[in-house]
Amino acid sequence: GYQRHLLRQKGWMIALIMFLSLFEIAISQNQSYDPETTQVLQLLYQDGHVVIDNGIFQLTLSNPEGFVTGVQYNGIENVLAFTGHENDRGYWDLVWNFPGKKTKKTKGTLDRFVVLRNSSGFYTYAVFERFDYMAISDERQRYMPLPDDRIPPRGKPLAYPEAVQLLDPIEPEFKGEVDDKYEYSMESKDIKVHGWISTNDSVGFWQITPSNEFRSAGPLKQFLGSHVGPTNLAIFHSTHYVGEDLIMKFEEGEAWKKVFGPIFIYLNSFPKEVDPLLLWHEAKNQTKIEEEKWPYNFTNSIDFPASDQRGHVSGRLLVRDRYVRSEDIPANGSYVGLAAPGDVGSWQREYKGYQFWSKADEEGYFCINNVRSGRYNLYAFVPGFIGDYHNETVFDISPGSNTCLGELVYEPPRDGPTLWEIGVPDRTAAEFYIPDPNPMFVNKLYVNSSDNKYRQYGLWERYSELYPDEDMVYDVDVDDYSKDWFYMQVTRKQADGGYNGSTWEIKFQVDDIMENLTGNFKLRIALATSNVAELQVRVNDVSVDPPLFTTGQIGKDNTIARHGIHGLYWLYSVDVPASSLGLGCNSICLTQPLAISPFQGLMYDYIRLEYPDSVNHIT
Repeated sequence: GYQRHLLRQKGWMIALIMFLSLFEIAISQNQSYDPETTQVLQLLYQDGHVVIDNGIFQLTLSNPEGFVTGVQYNGIENVLAFTGHENDRGYWDLVWNFPGKKTKKTKGTLDRFVVLRNSSGFYTYAVFERFDYMAISDERQRYMPLPDDRIPPRGKPLAYPEAVQLLDPIEPEFKGEVDDKYEYSMESKDIKVHGWISTNDSVGFWQITPSNEFRSAGPLKQFLGSHVGPTNLAIFHSTHYVGEDLIMKFEEGEAWKKVFGPIFIYLNSFPKEVDPLLLWHEAKNQTKIEEEKWPYNFTNSIDFPASDQRGHVSGRLLVRDRYVRSEDIPANGSYVGLAAPGDVGSWQREYKGYQFWSKADEEGYFCINNVRSGRYNLYAFVPGFIGDYHNETVFDISPGSNTCLGELVYEPPRDGPTLWEIGVPDRTAAEFYIPDPNPMFVNKLYVNSSDNKYRQYGLWERYSELYPDEDMVYDVDVDDYSKDWFYMQVTRKQADGGYNGSTWEIKFQVDDIMENLTGNFKLRIALATSNVAELQVRVNDVSVDPPLFTTGQIGKDNTIARHGIHGLYWLYSVDVPASSLGLGCNSICLTQPLAISPFQGLMYDYIRLEYPDSVNHIT
């Protein structure tokens, strides 16, 4: 495999101020010294190259460019790809433009390399500093097809270039499969180690990311990792699954600096008689070791503070919803984080600063460690409850500080008891009905995977096949959302090649309590994603115009085409006048009218209709 780092920058003219040193070797002053070891660090200069050798592996860099051209390990002369030019094996890829000008692409060096004694791998990181406007953008484990399999006539591009059906692959086991890099995307909180195994040589090539503090947009932001190549990506910022909200924007003269990394490129091996697939488990063990080392102490940079120069924040988060329980509820499994001061949920669109997140235990206790000095708000989201917790207090974290916040209480949006609900508030559409893929377009990895069924290609086309004549109708008293609620509301393809929008109807009963009700019911709609879509809400009359509520056009996260189950989270609260409902059967209609593409649409996280707050009645 080869390591390729991608960073895309768009916007105002950019200025990158890099360290003057192309590489560094961390020697005994930053490591424990073992007098029994015979391994020494060597720096060798060759014609047009520099070789760093620690006795376990050799790292070769082009000089002066700083491209990674070779990694020698365990008897393999070079574990990187031999095809193409040697400068295509490991580098930063910068894509940027002046405002209104043509996009430019610059192949740059990896800024800094760190090789430690007694370590079978190397670290790399970069510091980017700017004085004008820029935006950065870039682009999961199994036996994989080859790059040539994607090229016609062996491969046939499908609805977009990244998705290719393999018609005549070199290895026949892949025939008929769909290959698409987006099928292997991962959430930031889960990107800790990924890479490749050479089963013939019993050698593993891994990228270990001990911390996600430097990645944009919080723990649920999705990034690419591994895909056909073999390609291994270390992506720190991208607009994928979010859209233009993550294109970096800066005020005139606004200074910005951020350290991306370090990450660890780790090599491991087993004797030939050992199952090479066990290398994955050994790499996971190494990941735990690297996480315990974080933050690393070898960088010698004021821009990367050591542990004693960082702070710690702890506390307990409780949830108060008197219509669920009379006592406060521990926020079990909630994600609690520090990010730049902002508004409710602003962390999912924040990219300039660092974010630090921790998962609360069963009693709601959390501890956020190794926080860089700076000013933060505290944010959280709790599985099972809608909305976001936001503490508006600006916490000023200083080196060595230990901040205990005590008990914090999140009161999720709620006006009255629940009349009915659809789904589970977990910020995804995973609990809803996900169809089997068209058997002509499958990824075999996901055929028997219930957790990743949504990653199959072309599921957006299944809606029209399941509902050829009329749109979905859901009865809250009869239907099961895991079987009867299609997981995405998409456009319907027409015979002439065009598309129509769709209207989903929710049927429900209102009992005789209505006779004494005044005020408003409250409709809570949590969206897991939206792509160039609009949600219109109507009550008991699908033709009324204007609708009771509309979001207007929202979202450009492209989650549908990229086989996702969520993108940006949206929460809406709609007043439904009691006077608009009647005794007996009622309906709420959800219309998505925008329709020029198969990839326009919505995914719902959760929908709830609450009685008016005047009702003293818990269902």
